[in-house]
Amino acid sequence: MELLAIGAGIAVLTGFGAGIGIGIATGKAAEGIARQPQASGKIMSTTIIGSALAEATAIYGFVVALIILFVKWA
Repeated sequence: MELLAIGAGIAVLTGFGAGIGIGIATGKAAEGIARQPQASGKIMSTTIIGSALAEATAIYGFVVALIILFVKWA
């Protein structure tokens, strides 16, 4: 049972990677907009799509952690 809790904790750690990735992408997008303000629409739409995909990995990790904790394994 303790190993299941450890596995669930490791699965939730995907949120850290997603947060770091979104932060780096947002910082680079701000730099890109500062350099080329006329391209801000394309940069922002790409950043939003990338952030959504990065956040999806965190959600998948959370779902895996819930499955590990609440599904009774045989």
